[in-house]
Amino acid sequence: MEQLPTSPTAKPDAAKPPENVRLGILSMLLAMALMTIMNALAKILAESYPLGEVTFFRNLFALLPAVAMVAAAGGRSCLHTDHWQGHLWRAIVGLASMVLLFWAYHLMPLANAVAISYSAPLFLTALSVPLLGERVGAFRWGAVAVGFAGVLIMVQPGAGMLDRGSLVALTAAVCYALAMIAMRQLGRTEKPVTTVFYFTVVSTLLSALALPFAWTTPDGHALALMAGMGIAGGGAQYFSTRAYSLARAVVVGPFSYASLIYATILGWLVWGDVPAPHVIVGATVVIGSGLLILYRETRRAAASPSKVCTTPPGSGPIRTA
Repeated sequence: MEQLPTSPTAKPDAAKPPENVRLGILSMLLAMALMTIMNALAKILAESYPLGEVTFFRNLFALLPAVAMVAAAGGRSCLHTDHWQGHLWRAIVGLASMVLLFWAYHLMPLANAVAISYSAPLFLTALSVPLLGERVGAFRWGAVAVGFAGVLIMVQPGAGMLDRGSLVALTAAVCYALAMIAMRQLGRTEKPVTTVFYFTVVSTLLSALALPFAWTTPDGHALALMAGMGIAGGGAQYFSTRAYSLARAVVVGPFSYASLIYATILGWLVWGDVPAPHVIVGATVVIGSGLLILYRETRRAAASPSKVCTTPPGSGPIRTA
């Protein structure tokens, strides 16, 4: 994922536009479809091109929808920021998550990597205590414990411990949780489109640094796939952001789990991959714990509207959009 999207800054109820639940859900489903297409293209391209190059073109072409988002949000006025260090840190950890997740797609079946990425909200909850000073009650700690049990079911550590693909996917989830924490901190002052734009720009520049060390000139077909990957990623960011602006996180958040269904279908059609039973069971446990955390955080935010941040409660897979 990418990454997780951000939702518009909380406003008093009188200023909120009416909810459009149906359009919000459709926007989230479309965002997850685009994200799955992006991930599949990254997996295909990583078989023939260096990972750094794939990441660079993913970010470069994502600038097109990012610029469109800025134009739709009012142009240059929404790009003002006094928090360059926060944007740089968010870009660094977000880019690390993206690279690691693309690597995981290369190392293991698409659906398996997506399933393991569902652990990101669990890491987010755990890390929010020391890094954000948040208080996590017994209910949420219980959900986190159940979720990590689901992760263990999926990765099945044995005598040889975790395989490389699982380790890479789990590290990507930790990096994404750190990116979400940075997004929560930025969300206190920054508009969602501002964070999206600067993440895309900085990630493009940072990923370009790896090009002199590993480069394979893409042919026309590969360049078209790279363009499709970047545009799909940017489109996923746009529609997921739009989903959270149209309806509450507790309504549209659970639909982000549709990405596992999409990834399973696409993985079967393209690579013939079928998730093993233990992956399905583990993913179900993790998704259930994620929904509990989402429900709890949404109730907590509703009870303290003045403390609502501009990112929705952590749910769903990593979004590298």
